[in-house]
Amino acid sequence: MATRNGGNLDSRRAIEALRNGVPNRKAVEILGCNQPGVEAAFDALLAGVADTGAQPGNSTGMLVSGGFGSGKSHLLAHLESRALSQNFVCSTVAVSKETPLYDLGKVFNSAIENARMPDRRGRLIEELGSAMDWKSGGSTGFLRWADNAASSGQLSPMFPASLLVYARVGDPELTGKIESFWSGDRIRVAEVKDGLRRIGQSKNYPFRAPRAAELPPQRLRFAVELIRSAGYRGWVVLLDELELVGSYSLLQRGRSYAELARWLGRAVNQACPGLVAAGTVTDDFASAIISPDGKKDRDYVSPKLAGGRYANVVAHAETGMRLLERECIPLNAPTEDDVNATIETLRRMYGETYGWEAPRLEARAGGGGIQARMRYKVRASINTWDLLRFYPESRPDIVGGEYRPAYEEDADLERESRDDAEGFR
Repeated sequence: MATRNGGNLDSRRAIEALRNGVPNRKAVEILGCNQPGVEAAFDALLAGVADTGAQPGNSTGMLVSGGFGSGKSHLLAHLESRALSQNFVCSTVAVSKETPLYDLGKVFNSAIENARMPDRRGRLIEELGSAMDWKSGGSTGFLRWADNAASSGQLSPMFPASLLVYARVGDPELTGKIESFWSGDRIRVAEVKDGLRRIGQSKNYPFRAPRAAELPPQRLRFAVELIRSAGYRGWVVLLDELELVGSYSLLQRGRSYAELARWLGRAVNQACPGLVAAGTVTDDFASAIISPDGKKDRDYVSPKLAGGRYANVVAHAETGMRLLERECIPLNAPTEDDVNATIETLRRMYGETYGWEAPRLEARAGGGGIQARMRYKVRASINTWDLLRFYPESRPDIVGGEYRPAYEEDADLERESRDDAEGFR
């Protein structure tokens, strides 16, 4: 689709996104990503999970670190594109006040809401349900898996019961309620039991309502298996802005470290075959929050968790902290060639979009503080061209402000979760 200025609408949107410092998928596609080490590690994870599934003790996730504005969000968008092209379902979750890492239920809900499929559009669970051939051997295998998982205590019997009702009853209203239950909402037990009665299966599936705290990890496990049974290779969950954990209380940080170990496949007895996770965090997080020179979480988290109802996640929290301290892959700083190639690509796109011959700008790698970052160089170039396009005689001098995360604890977040009963189960 063309704009009135002769440019492409996708390109216009890409430039607007870059101008605001938040690249969209089109911008990532055009500019690419020069992080071969991260790409290789990510591709290895995809290949390993797709070939063998997650096995206990095997890592199915990775962490990437970099300074503010160094391209972490850009990288995740690029990894999402790679995973989609390899037939994985992908979800990007931005850790935030509304989606705290320590709350698996909220992170799961966000992953469901933000999921993208390689070949379909729409809400994830609904699309997976329609993608399944409920008369095929694949669906029979999924039903058998759910029954076995419930028998071994991995799932509440409500999951195989609702799955059987979903596959056989054919009631659109009840189907929608079951999809919502799988996605994270509530459903009345009586509605599932009524569905079982309608197909003569009540005696084969006796169950009680599961505890709310037990449902998030079970929903995660169930959703991954549904994704695989629908013909996809697995589910990739990309966790952005993990550094927000630094603004949590000590207890919340400890729980977050434990959840991070779960997502990255490093929590004992929490393996989730078919799940891959990749997260980004600022490069000073471990020193500012975990180390003895910062908030000293290495010393304080375990005693804090051990003294309450989260004592069972102490080992997982220790694992999560160790991952943040020792196993982050640092982003490569852009070279002179990288910077020149990016700015030249951007110049051509800008000119085509606005029907104007954008002049070449001097672009160099390095610089002090914010000026060393690719985000600054991209935004400064776009702002310079904006000014020159409207004021050809001007001599723009772009000045950027430095931003550093403060890692100050959020009192509102603490109050909201003070009575939260959900833990790492």
